[in-house]
Amino acid sequence: MTRAILSLGSNLGDRYAYLRAAVEQLGESVVLVSGVYETPPWGDVDQPAYLNAAVLAVDPAADPSGWLTRVRAVEEAAGRVRDPERRFGPRTLDVDVIAVWHDDGTPVLSDDPELALPHPRAHQRAFVLKPWLDLQPYAQLPGHGWVTDLLNAPELTADANALTPRPDLPLESPE
Repeated sequence: MTRAILSLGSNLGDRYAYLRAAVEQLGESVVLVSGVYETPPWGDVDQPAYLNAAVLAVDPAADPSGWLTRVRAVEEAAGRVRDPERRFGPRTLDVDVIAVWHDDGTPVLSDDPELALPHPRAHQRAFVLKPWLDLQPYAQLPGHGWVTDLLNAPELTADANALTPRPDLPLESPE
């Protein structure tokens, strides 16, 4: 069994509908869903604002590569098109595997270019860290420390302050 933190983001089309559909497609593996945050684009500022959220998911049968297969299928169902010219460009849905743990609580560490774990830039992204704290207030990003400390680091202060909670857009775990 593995446990994973997944980051969801959308900035094209019906952003909220794409996030809801992602949670629904992840199905019974979803244990907790964060609040939704509206965030400015990161890495490529010439695009619309994002809606971001995080999911804590558990799957008795999934290994780390299984999570990647699942999130890519969810992105594909949302019509995600990857533009090699705009790595951080707009998208209908982006689902990233942020971190994975074995059932004994040990983190999965991987430098595989297809699935680096933990996500190699998660510690730099307030839009990943803040929703994660909704799920696990005492979370630690393997190799980087407490998520609270990362989010409060001076280099993330402006990004963290730019996140706008959207309580009007609730996401719920599938029943």
